[in-house]
Amino acid sequence: MYALFIALSRSIRSMLRLDVFGHLIWPGIVSALLWLAIAVFSWTTLIGGIMQWVEGWGWGIGDQISASALLAGIVFFLVKFAVVCAFVPLFYVTSLALVALVALPMMLDRVAQRDYADLEQRRGGSNMGSIVNTITALLWFTLVFILSLPLWLIPGVSLVAPLLATGWLNQRVFSYDALMRHADRDELARLREKLRPSLLLLGGTTVLFAYVPLLNVIAPALSGLAFVHFLLEALRRERGVSLCGPEVASTLSGGQPVPIPAVGNSP
Repeated sequence: MYALFIALSRSIRSMLRLDVFGHLIWPGIVSALLWLAIAVFSWTTLIGGIMQWVEGWGWGIGDQISASALLAGIVFFLVKFAVVCAFVPLFYVTSLALVALVALPMMLDRVAQRDYADLEQRRGGSNMGSIVNTITALLWFTLVFILSLPLWLIPGVSLVAPLLATGWLNQRVFSYDALMRHADRDELARLREKLRPSLLLLGGTTVLFAYVPLLNVIAPALSGLAFVHFLLEALRRERGVSLCGPEVASTLSGGQPVPIPAVGNSP
């Protein structure tokens, strides 16, 4: 947990740098404008189509909804709420794709030069590998997203389901991108497997930023930064050359580097 906190605090520090902030904000703005336009022009048709589909359900469910104004009103509200909730992960995923494929590699260069210049770049991944990994993860996410949609009419599911699915998507995409330049192939595979529980927790935690007004614009890029800091520090430890971050070093050793043990399954 402490390693996750350090990664998040370093991400906030990094995002305040001018050479990083520009890449942090544009994916969210582009994605927000895109989905806002889609929502405005498709809202009436989308809500009407879903209501028609719900009223066509078998086993008498559709007939009961059609026969009761109160029940129809409740379902209508739940449909609109579910659609609004659906636009949040769609916005987030679009922004995440832009971050993973364009913005994060640029931010990674700047962050690595400043904070992880001691790490040798062994190039275990590639830009093509990042594209394949991102597309594969998005396809799986889309499949789960579509299959889970009927469940979103159940109160609470429309909040929990996208949170879990998008948290998984975060760790699947960003764990590769964060390590692809500095780790070799063995380190890339081993660290992603070894730290999977922590990566899932980090992915789920950073998804919550998408539900905070204003912060949601930079949420995917901030998540990517958090994975960069978490995994590059983990790579330092894996190689036995890890340094305490400035937050710790100044306290423990007057700012001098302090070796710390290799990470295990629970950093």
